[in-house]
Amino acid sequence: MADLDRAREALRASMTAWATLEVRGDQASVIPVPQLDALVLRLDAVDPEWSLHWRCDSAEPPVVCARLGLLGRQREGLATGHTLSDARAAALAEAVRLYGVHSVGEARWVEYDPEDGPNTADLEAELELEVTDAAPAISAPPEPPRDPQMDKARRYIDDMLEQLRAAGRGKEAAQAIMRGYGDTLEESRAIYKQLQELLKGPAGS
Repeated sequence: MADLDRAREALRASMTAWATLEVRGDQASVIPVPQLDALVLRLDAVDPEWSLHWRCDSAEPPVVCARLGLLGRQREGLATGHTLSDARAAALAEAVRLYGVHSVGEARWVEYDPEDGPNTADLEAELELEVTDAAPAISAPPEPPRDPQMDKARRYIDDMLEQLRAAGRGKEAAQAIMRGYGDTLEESRAIYKQLQELLKGPAGS
């Protein structure tokens, strides 16, 4: 039971990122989701055998299932989102909630800019306080600062995914992106190039 409590604290403390569920004009609905780098560090300390698997159930609209294995338990979260990346993050957040982490997760509406994405600045301080109050026992290295170039690369990939869906190549695009958008700028550029080639190629290739 003590290990499960530690796992819940680790999961709760990682909920410092955001996923966009829906966009309506200049407004977006967002929810707190795990920051993956922080999640990996914290769960490695609790259970070195933990696992995470993804499954894309639909490319348009984006629907993803996340299966999180921890301390011999398995929980699956299913979610949709504005993009496949958002759906992945929201599905993981749902799996986290199924482990009993209920203190964070309410959807909020914020300003949205097509270039910069949702403006969560006002929510981040509030979420940080909530997470800190909920999990005071967790200590881990600070999260790395967000890289504006990586954020821009992810938006370019999202734009390319939209073009592929419009061209009827959504399923192939989903398969290409299932491992994520890349951990480095070089990986993200390679994924973008792969999607470009997919868009240029003949349907069904």
